[in-house]
Amino acid sequence: MTVDLKSHILDVPDFPKPGIVFKDISPLVQSAEAFNFAIDRLAAWAALKKPEIVAGIESRGFLFAAALARDLRMGLTVIRKMGKLPRKCASIEAPNEYAVEHFEMHEDGVAPGQRVLIVDDLIATGSSSISAISLVKQLGGEVVGFGAVVELGFLKGVEAIREAHPGIAVETLVRF
Repeated sequence: MTVDLKSHILDVPDFPKPGIVFKDISPLVQSAEAFNFAIDRLAAWAALKKPEIVAGIESRGFLFAAALARDLRMGLTVIRKMGKLPRKCASIEAPNEYAVEHFEMHEDGVAPGQRVLIVDDLIATGSSSISAISLVKQLGGEVVGFGAVVELGFLKGVEAIREAHPGIAVETLVRF
């Protein structure tokens, strides 16, 4: 069975600021058929990478990362914006399309040498993805892949990820 995932993603003009067309994945996760199809596709790709843990990026990335970790029968670790985690953290600057933020992970979020699959909902310019990969590497994790549901191809984020982190496999399901 094939599901047209693109038809489950809505454009919201001028959000979060004028001139931006936000890709709303809410209809995709609300549809059992579309959501499960997306997770099945990501899981089939991810299994080949042989990860040991899945890392989800705040906040919509958590939706896909948690479901994927469950399907792959492994644990989940989280990459959050600064100040959201209660224990000692590693931190990295994480510029995105709207601001310069910082990502954090608990220092024990990944073990040295652990095979990590990072998941987010969308790749735009790739800057957040690059920061997340760098943070996992900073903690000693081996990033075996980066998966996302949506790629905004015109912003060349996948190319930026591959340039910053050669050899990291990147998988997206829908390209705009």
